[in-house]
Amino acid sequence: MNRNSLTTALVVLYGACLGVGLFRILAAPSHKPSPEQPSALLHIKKLETQPAVAIVPIYGAISVGQDSPFQANSADRLAKRLKALSERPNVKAVVLRINSPGGSVGAVQEIYDEINRLKAAGKKVVVSMGDVAASGGYYIAAPADKIFANPGTITGSIGVIFQLSNVQDLFKKIGVKIEPVKSSKHKDIGSPFRSQSAEEMKILQSIIDDAYGQFVQAIVDGRKMERAKVVELADGRIYSGAQAKSRGLVDELGNLEAAIAKAGELAGIKGKPRVFYDEDPWGKFFSSFSQSSASRIFASAGDKLGLRLAYLWEYD
Repeated sequence: MNRNSLTTALVVLYGACLGVGLFRILAAPSHKPSPEQPSALLHIKKLETQPAVAIVPIYGAISVGQDSPFQANSADRLAKRLKALSERPNVKAVVLRINSPGGSVGAVQEIYDEINRLKAAGKKVVVSMGDVAASGGYYIAAPADKIFANPGTITGSIGVIFQLSNVQDLFKKIGVKIEPVKSSKHKDIGSPFRSQSAEEMKILQSIIDDAYGQFVQAIVDGRKMERAKVVELADGRIYSGAQAKSRGLVDELGNLEAAIAKAGELAGIKGKPRVFYDEDPWGKFFSSFSQSSASRIFASAGDKLGLRLAYLWEYD
């Protein structure tokens, strides 16, 4: 497939993904605040001055991108939202509702750093895991004061992946040869147009090992676990929520409501805490889009065109 055909295919697929996301939003049931419930969900702009718990949804793969509605789950956008919450005196705790397989290393680490700043600002942080909080999804959960998971949540996948493509044989069949002109022998390391040398594979493995060590240290620091224990668990495998709890990676088994109650308790809020979602309609739309199967196919196709160091559980 030539570049023009590939571009056309991706554009068509992107349009289909937008349609799927829009359908999911329009088909979703409306959740209107109930006047009988003191903990009714409120929009951030309507939040009063009384102590509150904020819920920040982190759905889908995490990547670096501009603060744009079209990149609702970008590290830039999420970091900005977390920083804004750290500056609100009436927000006493934040619940991170994570349903993510992780993402690129840099993006995940930016969110991780902002969560630590949130805690440094005196906010309590509780994680509520949904279907999946694996790899980078677990990385950003590690510094939380408490981690909740459902018994069947998929988590763990502690590790790093760096996928290389090699289309050299394909290009030979169609009579295409790439001849790079470079300043030094490793300038095109990772090129999909040739095999990697033993020396280059060693260089790439050293990057993987370094990023892996950073992941392990984040868990050691956040969970207060012995490094040897973390390394034992961090072989890349996934765990159910129940398995993760028995191994010390998760604190409690429970749903979002249980996490909210714990966040209020840790923050010293008396009674049922006032709760609001830090989410806008456009963010909800594009978050829904980012979780669709078609979107993951689109993202996967895009990733194959370049290199990406990732804390990611690639389940599709």
